[in-house]
Amino acid sequence: MEGLNTVGLVEVLTLDGLDDVVRVLRDQGRKVIGPIVRDGVITHDEFDSVSELPHGWTEDQDGGRYRLVPTGTDEVFGFSSPSTSWKRYLYPERTLLIRARRDNGTVEVVQPQPDAPAVAFFGIRSCDLVALGILDRVFLDREATDPTYAARRSDVFIVAAACNRPGKTCFCASMDTGPTPRSGFDLSVRELHGDGRHEFLVEAGSERGTELLATIASRRATTADLDTAQALHGRAAASMGRRMDPQDPPLAALDPDHPRWDDVANRCLACGNCTMVCPTCFCNATEDSTNLTGTEAERWRVWDSCFSIDFSHLHGGSVRSTVKSRYRQWLLHKLVTWHDQFDVSGCVGCGRCITWCPVGIDLTAEITALATPQQSAGRKGVPS
Repeated sequence: MEGLNTVGLVEVLTLDGLDDVVRVLRDQGRKVIGPIVRDGVITHDEFDSVSELPHGWTEDQDGGRYRLVPTGTDEVFGFSSPSTSWKRYLYPERTLLIRARRDNGTVEVVQPQPDAPAVAFFGIRSCDLVALGILDRVFLDREATDPTYAARRSDVFIVAAACNRPGKTCFCASMDTGPTPRSGFDLSVRELHGDGRHEFLVEAGSERGTELLATIASRRATTADLDTAQALHGRAAASMGRRMDPQDPPLAALDPDHPRWDDVANRCLACGNCTMVCPTCFCNATEDSTNLTGTEAERWRVWDSCFSIDFSHLHGGSVRSTVKSRYRQWLLHKLVTWHDQFDVSGCVGCGRCITWCPVGIDLTAEITALATPQQSAGRKGVPS
């Protein structure tokens, strides 16, 4: 990530100006979804005013640990990334595929029209923005477009937010996915806070973003403002808690008989938490149900995980019957074979899988250990 790379209109807004952005988006008939504090975490939900955003809160995150911590300031975006990703708003946990009804020997099959509310994503981090681009590659493929995803994705207004406070489990800088949004947004916000100052550098990344920004009371950004934003980017990039090379190690370096696979399998609970919070995982299953009279039936698509033993079930049993085989499938698909399918890594460096793993398994440590010769492999001395 090259840092701040302004290409459109760049203005400086006050907190009231940022609230005006929310107001305009709501006046357009959009549900504005952004980070809020709820149930002891920073998550996403609809909100009406910037006063509802996580003012003065950040998180203490590490392997298997998450705690909200006050910043002692009135920063709006003083956290790293919310506890959950944005994918659920485009790729819901449950999607009705078909509904069938039988009446007097006649069967009617209906495919419901996708529900596509007008929404705005407000405060989406760069890593999650890159993740949306990856999901676009999957669900908007010309030969296999998903109608629900396509309908929901078509008119999302995106207000991205650069990250000033990466967490201990973040490694987006090494994955070239952050901490400053580079593209894919309508507006991008960088919070300028400190020394009595509280403003927001806002860049337009699209025509409709430019049009909206032109309606908000603001001032033109100065060279000093841009220099401050660049310094904040550099500071954030240097303070990442983890790092990983997205291109290395190659598949050939990952020995299927490496003892580290057994080591991580002994710790892994196969709970699937990592796949649920991951912004790019999209495994799913289908569920069929009928009513008690047998006159109505429904087929639903539901989120699933490759850590589930039934996920790879074929006639006769599961293809991947051990935790070792399922962890290996997940890690190699995410970090290695995803390149073969989509020409990018399946990991964007958000660190959620590390934070929300109950036993604190760290994929950056695992992939490092697996790339070392067997005689030096093992848990001792492996970076975490």
